[in-house]
Amino acid sequence: MSGIPLAVLDLVPISSGSTATEALRNSIDLARRTERFGYARYWFAEHHLNPGVAGTSPAVVLALTASATSTIRLGSGAVQLGHRTALSTVEEFGLVDALHPGRLDLGLGRSGGRPTERTGHAPPTTTPVIDGRTPNGLRIPPKFSFQRLLGSPRIALQRRLLQQPGAEAQDYGEQIDDILALLRGDYRSADGVEAHAIPGEGADVQVWILGSSGGQSAQVAGRGGLRFAANYHVSPATVLEATEAYRAAFQPSDVLDKPYVSVSADVVVAEDDATARERATGYGLWVRSIRTAEGAIPFPTPEQARAHVWTDADRELVADRVDTQFVGAPARVADQLEQLREATGADELLITTITHRHADRVRSYELLAEEWQRR
Repeated sequence: MSGIPLAVLDLVPISSGSTATEALRNSIDLARRTERFGYARYWFAEHHLNPGVAGTSPAVVLALTASATSTIRLGSGAVQLGHRTALSTVEEFGLVDALHPGRLDLGLGRSGGRPTERTGHAPPTTTPVIDGRTPNGLRIPPKFSFQRLLGSPRIALQRRLLQQPGAEAQDYGEQIDDILALLRGDYRSADGVEAHAIPGEGADVQVWILGSSGGQSAQVAGRGGLRFAANYHVSPATVLEATEAYRAAFQPSDVLDKPYVSVSADVVVAEDDATARERATGYGLWVRSIRTAEGAIPFPTPEQARAHVWTDADRELVADRVDTQFVGAPARVADQLEQLREATGADELLITTITHRHADRVRSYELLAEEWQRR
């Protein structure tokens, strides 16, 4: 399967007992190494008010990483447009592109944006799911409700701290249109006034839309003829809905003449299954911290994770994420990734790996790349 590119999604995780400084240095080191391993892209996520995540500004981190690498594409997975303007986004990436032209991916997400009105349920997917699995064996768990997270005081505080007082997020589709116009250099206000983002205008960046469902993000990406990244690692229950809605909405553009999809997966690879499971032990507890709205904790050691007393409610809270994490020896994980690629029709796969030890994370990406290239 070496014809299907692998890419990296990095949250810049902070391990227990470590610091944000060490996490950032580790991420830059991982980018250098995955470049040598043959990964096609290296994306940084954006998260805020999380004690265990240092990736608060993709543009800043990828600028630092661009100076430490030479060929791998770098980008955001994704910039949260709910608290940004189109101009600030284009200018930030324009600055980096000015010194590192032709290497940037501008991944855009709706997080923190204006809620959209749902006019009905997403149409059923064409891929049958029986007993929680697709015909080729990919696990599709029951849907997880994010309402608990969206209604938490911490999320409300995050929005208040990120936005200017009284500010209202722009409609997502309109904001994407503004970003594209500023990049092309043909932006006009409603009353005909021109605006030119320098640097930024004419930047050689790839624009991606990230989405977890068949809603507005998939529709915007499809109608705009843009690249789309679906988040199996965030919302595995809706990955088929997201990719199929994108393809159904797709209209050819100057960018693409046919749909182009990347799909993400949580992965831990080691020399054997038992070692991989041990290195992934902290994942469930880490996901629990996110799902309880306390914010991602520093990634625990296996011993710290095993010390947690799990309740049935805890297990139910994280089951969809834990059950869809790909953990094992290289051949096992590569087989699972092939199931994901086949079920979704992905053109690329986006790999996110978190372990307590940096060396284990590097080794996971190395083993996976070696196995993938043999196929």
